[in-house]
Amino acid sequence: MADAKTIKVTQTGSPIRRTKDQRATLIGLGLNKMNRTRELQDTPEVRGMIAKVQHMVKVEG
Repeated sequence: MADAKTIKVTQTGSPIRRTKDQRATLIGLGLNKMNRTRELQDTPEVRGMIAKVQHMVKVEG
């Protein structure tokens, strides 16, 4: 999987006053601070996590 497709995910919203499962999802994505960016593999599991916190993240590529 050397040529696996990746997506860039940036946290744009604060986890303050969010539910525990949304906070845990951000940590699972590696985004626990504002404006942090991670490059993740584009898998259905990652897409599902992004969908859960779509109001707090920006997705590129």
